[in-house]
Amino acid sequence: MMSIKDKIVFVTGASAGIGEATAKAFAAAGAKVLMCGRRADRLAQLAGTLEREHKTAVRHFILDVRVQSAVDKAIAGLPDDWKAIDVLVNNAGLSRGLDKLPNGLVSDWEEMIDANIKGLLYVTRAVLPGMIARGRGHIINIGSIAGRETYPGGNVYCATKFAVRALSNAMRLDLNGTPIRVSEVAPGMVETEFSLVRFHGDQARAAKVYQGLTPLAGADIADAVVWCATRPLHVNISEVVIMPTAQASTTLVHRT
Repeated sequence: MMSIKDKIVFVTGASAGIGEATAKAFAAAGAKVLMCGRRADRLAQLAGTLEREHKTAVRHFILDVRVQSAVDKAIAGLPDDWKAIDVLVNNAGLSRGLDKLPNGLVSDWEEMIDANIKGLLYVTRAVLPGMIARGRGHIINIGSIAGRETYPGGNVYCATKFAVRALSNAMRLDLNGTPIRVSEVAPGMVETEFSLVRFHGDQARAAKVYQGLTPLAGADIADAVVWCATRPLHVNISEVVIMPTAQASTTLVHRT
């Protein structure tokens, strides 16, 4: 096991869900946590909690990963003691809608494509050259079982997560010969704000997604992310697929 203590870990979309859990898990392991998101109050509260409970260095900033100029400015503007990012966790992303393609909202499509694909690319492009120059680094992309199996109404969301899988594979090819590692962690059903966001704030509809089963929690995914990051340097965990015991595929779920 490789120690992550005092390493700089950058988590995108850290203000809730898997991102928040991942920031907590790395802080507990002694890492210096760099995190961004779009909700300033949540980030500030999380930063205070991590510093107080784990006595580790934490830095946070507001960032919409869909805006390339903002991403480039944020990364270029990091203080010198935060520039040497060791682990990048590309977590920021979302799902919008569950409409069949002919009825889908173009605005939903664009939001998912911009965040899940372009945002991942913008952040990776801003961070990766520094990793290569320093001769160390690890990129961990948060994918989804939806990037392996499509399901009714999933159309564009599934396409974006298939893209995350393709880009993760492509990164490993492009970085072959360097020490940079690339992993994808692909969850099944995780009870976060995911469904609430998908259904545009409809709490009753979102709650039904997880009724009758025990879904994964953000901490389950964070545990896998930290595990990937702490393998010996000659070990690259290419893919981890994690689903609740009650889920066998995107469409087969046992409910009691």
